[in-house]
Amino acid sequence: MSKIKETSTNFENKIFLNECDQIFAASLIAGQWTLVICCHLTTGKLRFGELKKRIPTITERMLTLQLRKMEEGDLVKRTVYAEVPPRVEYELTKSGQELSPILKQLGEWGKNHRKTRNAEKSCTTHKVLAQ
Repeated sequence: MSKIKETSTNFENKIFLNECDQIFAASLIAGQWTLVICCHLTTGKLRFGELKKRIPTITERMLTLQLRKMEEGDLVKRTVYAEVPPRVEYELTKSGQELSPILKQLGEWGKNHRKTRNAEKSCTTHKVLAQ
């Protein structure tokens, strides 16, 4: 990942926004795959190949980038075993494990929001069809 120039507006915005705790937290779990990976790791340690099998639509490159980003954010711990062939396991750190109840709440919110949204769309569709 490229480094942001310290003289750029983008750099200043990141500093300003990271002063807010909610935005800082959201930036750690932002990314298309971060929450998916966290959900799979809540069950325990997984090897790279196991994660790839559980998330078949992610590319190896993207999985690698996301795991590195999560490691930098102290959400994931990477353990390399001195074996042949090398074995690498990923697991949630203590901080990452603290996300588990938040992910459950987020899932409930998503389920309820989806029902509400689908009900509203259904009502709109019925109104259009009735005309």
